[in-house]
Amino acid sequence: MKIVIIGASFAGVSAAVAIRKKHPAAEIHLIEKQATIGYLPGGINLYFNETIDPIEKAQFISEQQLEEWGISLLLSAKVISIDSKQHIVKYMEKDKECVMSFDKLILATGSSQWAQNIPGSDSEKVLKYKFLSGVLKAIEQLQNSDKVAVIGGGQIGGEAADTLLKMGKAVHLFERMDYLLFKYFDEEMIRPVQEEMTNRGVVFHFDETIAKITDGDEGLMIETKKSQLLCDSAIFAMNVRPDLAYLDGQIKMHTDQTVFVDEYLQTSHVDIFAIGDCIQVPYSLSDESFYIPLVNNAVRTGLVVAENLMQPTRPFVGSIRTIGTKLVDYYIASTGLTEAEGSFHDQPISTAHVQQKGSLFLGSETIYGKIIFEKESHKVLGAQLVSKADILEKINTLAMSIQMEQTLEELYQKDFLYHPYYSNVLDITNQLGLEGLWSEADEN
Repeated sequence: MKIVIIGASFAGVSAAVAIRKKHPAAEIHLIEKQATIGYLPGGINLYFNETIDPIEKAQFISEQQLEEWGISLLLSAKVISIDSKQHIVKYMEKDKECVMSFDKLILATGSSQWAQNIPGSDSEKVLKYKFLSGVLKAIEQLQNSDKVAVIGGGQIGGEAADTLLKMGKAVHLFERMDYLLFKYFDEEMIRPVQEEMTNRGVVFHFDETIAKITDGDEGLMIETKKSQLLCDSAIFAMNVRPDLAYLDGQIKMHTDQTVFVDEYLQTSHVDIFAIGDCIQVPYSLSDESFYIPLVNNAVRTGLVVAENLMQPTRPFVGSIRTIGTKLVDYYIASTGLTEAEGSFHDQPISTAHVQQKGSLFLGSETIYGKIIFEKESHKVLGAQLVSKADILEKINTLAMSIQMEQTLEELYQKDFLYHPYYSNVLDITNQLGLEGLWSEADEN
């Protein structure tokens, strides 16, 4: 069996490795348009925070490892078309058009950053560093910049602003919504982080959409309907979209130009599958699917597709958008539904807030927690944690509770270690379950 995978980022690599274990005799080919593989998109932050040096160390896989697993890798090879009926992939390598046949094809070309609606966003001073080639340019540009605009207030934009602050830059962040990380946090939970970023010098431009970018002799002019900003460079931290120009008309697409797949990640063609940032993924808390380009989704779809190449065996369970990061000394983490999204849920929801110390004796940092749950059934739907103590691993417990459709009653009885130095008498995750129950009891 000859398997061709287009794209060697997280989804493509995880699929290739899983297929090798599942099908030891398979012929596996990875085709990648970049000159290198394995770059971690957040590597530039690690570099400027002096965690790694050189930047090339920001790598999750190497060519040598793939070779040891018997996986053929074609780099600097851009796929230009596929013929679904003939089972053919055409690609350019060293200015030469080449052809490769396949028995099974996996689309894993990931996503790219683009902004059709922002004139001037193609300027070299508007930095896009999803790939290593862009990072190398961005490092030099940022080191020579005093004032930097960050376009987009999601996780990438927040982390970029945090890194720029540590570099001593003047930072302006533009976001069309009215607060930071709105997809993952409710406003009152992220407010302390925003206030700290403001205190350290970030100028927020909320409710502002970029209308135009002009690259002139004096610098880069960022224009919105409300304001103008002259800066030295900008970081583009929004509009990640699938990169699928090579597809033929046989592959069914959604209106947002993602590939349509069934629950087994199979496209409208029986021998072609799609994973990672190429597809919408089911939202585990509803019957809908959404475009959620997160690394954990990419890796999991890569693992699942290996189970389904020969026959539909393992459905993909979907995503609850679990994230975590650190901004200006705050660890922040979120999973599942936000309260702001609750009006779209098919059952009435309730929420509860908790504040407690991370441990009895180890430090005195407060953990701020929020839980979202169904009012009648008490099923857990979402959770958010913010603290200067490291609470990132705790969000995984809450995510598991949501995936297992557990209730508040089950959550507060979860069994955790207790140690007087390292933990509290009641873990924050237990406390969230209890607080949810008590809030309902008080209301009744």
